[in-house]
Amino acid sequence: MSAPATAVAGTGGEQPQRPPAEVSHAAELAALRAADSDPRPPGWQLSLRAARRFIVGDEKAGITRKFVGNSALVERSLVTLATNRGLMLVGEPGTAKSLLSELIAAAVSGTSALTVQGGAATTEDQIKYSWNYALLVSEGPSPRSLVPAPMLRGMSEGRIVRFEEITRCPLEVQDCLLSLLSDRVIAIPELDGPQGMVFARQGFNVIATANTRDRGVNEMSAALKRRFNFETVFPIADFDTELALVEAEATALLRRSGVEPPPQRDVLEVLVGTFRELRAAAGQAQGERMSTVMSTAEAVSVAHAVGVRGWFLRGEPGNAADVVASLAGTAAKDSPEDLARLRRFLEQEVPRRAGRQWKALHEARHLLAD
Repeated sequence: MSAPATAVAGTGGEQPQRPPAEVSHAAELAALRAADSDPRPPGWQLSLRAARRFIVGDEKAGITRKFVGNSALVERSLVTLATNRGLMLVGEPGTAKSLLSELIAAAVSGTSALTVQGGAATTEDQIKYSWNYALLVSEGPSPRSLVPAPMLRGMSEGRIVRFEEITRCPLEVQDCLLSLLSDRVIAIPELDGPQGMVFARQGFNVIATANTRDRGVNEMSAALKRRFNFETVFPIADFDTELALVEAEATALLRRSGVEPPPQRDVLEVLVGTFRELRAAAGQAQGERMSTVMSTAEAVSVAHAVGVRGWFLRGEPGNAADVVASLAGTAAKDSPEDLARLRRFLEQEVPRRAGRQWKALHEARHLLAD
């Protein structure tokens, strides 16, 4: 089986909305590979130190920081993947678990495309392999009629496979990973001889993600948990760091959306401050707990909507009133009570903040729909 191409197909020559990490950061990966003289784990395209630099950045070498989080977490994750243990990233939604898994896969294997998206409808065929039924009927079981899924490709090519939201899958589907992670082999009983066993090549491993909001839905079996090392990805603790990330990500998204002016920093300060205040309120009394996760990813999404709203409706950068209008769709996702909690925040807490944009945020509270 051939290695996945780094080019993004099916875009008609146009730039895709979101290129994978190995495409958007191809120049940095190439530079790191060319300069990497450190020992590499078998099957890896970069050494652990070079992979770490790719993810957390290196200003002297011109490598940008791509994951705003604990560098020790990145190191532990890379060490886990260099062993025979899978890596499980857990945390609140929007804490960049998927981004981290994508960056690690791109650094280690050169591709992040071998991905299984977990869900209630995910089947074992989508994880391991299926069949081209037209060829199966005409020729019978053969390598030509076999359609490899991400796990089979990852094992045969020696690459990292990403399993997103694994706890959303039924337990019997999750447990099909047990033999893959223990014995490092996929049996294909329909094929005879050596073709019926696919052994993992060096470099194969699995990164799975699960958000803490899904705990208790399809809890992983103890046997499967033992095949993984668990790492928790926490929300960004520092305000300035989160603000800088939201500004950078929102600016990039607005540029792709055809919005000319960058977001106003004072508006973003109010937006990020609001999200952090609402996250802090989650630790208060149950009656004031937001059921919606006010994550950094959601803040970026709202900042994007604010810029689009301001530019395409009025020909100007978004303002605090746009923040209120855009927040409604975020806060009302899970429970109508969240909208009431957001309204109380705007009416009772925002007036205590000093600043022109905080005042404008308070004055625009009427834009929240009932």
